[in-house]
Amino acid sequence: MEPEDIDDYDREVELQLFREYRDVVGTFRYVIETERRFYLANDVRLTRQDAGNDFYFELELTDVWVWDIYRADRFVKNVRILTFKDVNVEELSDRDLELPKDLAIEG
Repeated sequence: MEPEDIDDYDREVELQLFREYRDVVGTFRYVIETERRFYLANDVRLTRQDAGNDFYFELELTDVWVWDIYRADRFVKNVRILTFKDVNVEELSDRDLELPKDLAIEG
């Protein structure tokens, strides 16, 4: 396999993932970003856990879609995340569900 073939394959897989995201985003209430992953979920519980002189975040997500090219099944019932890093949780509004026209992918 040539390097160009691998690059073409990677681009096609990323495009398929983006199309899947576009198709499912309207069924979720929250967008969650961690240092390692991007998630869509319908329920989020975020708890700060103290650990001595430090702390970490514990997230519990329900009805989840995971942005990950290498997962065979991106739909998960429950996800538990422990992290010392930043976490971003946003509640989607109807306006957020529309992709800008310049980002829309035909197909």
